[in-house]
Amino acid sequence: MHRPVPLACSAAALIVAIALPVAAQEAPALLFPVDCTLGETCFLQQFVDHDPSPGARAFDCGPQSYDGHTGTDIRTADLEAMAAGVAVIAAADGVVRGLRDGVPDGGTATMQDGQGCGNGVAVTHPGGWETQYCHLMEGSIFVREGQAVAAGAPLGLIGYSGQTEFPHLEFIVRHEGRVIDPFDAETADSCDAPPASLWAEPLANPGGGILSAGFAAAIPELADIAAGRADTGAIPARGEALVIWGFVHGGRAGDVVTLRIADAEGGQVHAQDVVLERTQAQLFRASGRRSPDGGWPPGIYQGEVVLLRDGTEIDRTATAVLVTP
Repeated sequence: MHRPVPLACSAAALIVAIALPVAAQEAPALLFPVDCTLGETCFLQQFVDHDPSPGARAFDCGPQSYDGHTGTDIRTADLEAMAAGVAVIAAADGVVRGLRDGVPDGGTATMQDGQGCGNGVAVTHPGGWETQYCHLMEGSIFVREGQAVAAGAPLGLIGYSGQTEFPHLEFIVRHEGRVIDPFDAETADSCDAPPASLWAEPLANPGGGILSAGFAAAIPELADIAAGRADTGAIPARGEALVIWGFVHGGRAGDVVTLRIADAEGGQVHAQDVVLERTQAQLFRASGRRSPDGGWPPGIYQGEVVLLRDGTEIDRTATAVLVTP
């Protein structure tokens, strides 16, 4: 049996990391650890907690973290997207120190004690640095213990194993055992100074976005959206209703989710602005209209979901559905 990958550091260890920052120039230049396109096939959901109190604060002083969180969460839109296979890669040259496989992809509900990281890989790097890759897909790990890996080498696939409520990679960086935020290695206790990033290429946080959107004949269940089975390609003209939904990550209190439907001729069928009442890591909103007497005119209907924050557009996505006779 392979040596288990240690779980993420505690909140106490995080406080030490903030109190004793390391020089960013001593760190390896890190590749983004997922082979994906940010905002399209993967999304930044949560970051290292920089608040030593029971509260939480991300590197940019925003709310995309939770108390004691020690990693960067890079997610897929849903379980269907995860199942298609999204590669996790080594962020820098190193040696595989340990790994674990065999944890089911069932999230927190199916994990056992000591399996918080789920299936994972730990890689050591020169100078006392280590990267850890958690929640990988069962059976997807490509490397072995003691193997030398080059930056960019595939390690496994994003999964849903261990202590998690959504499919993602939790990417953890440590220096001599202390947790380091790759987005800000030195100025963690300041909201004014520019962050000391460890990324080899500039990497910005959009502050949330739209994971997916689609149409349904009724308001869908969150479980169906999270699984990737809520969207339908066709709705009968005389069905119950025409509903558009949007799945959002990083929503903040006061954000506005705009949902619009246009008919086959481009005329507006429905539009609603929904104001979010609280900050949530993930959420969905849905809106629509009951089918009129005689049903909808057949054709391809267009939908649009927009996320606005203080009047500024954060993200926008389009979707479509065929209304059948």
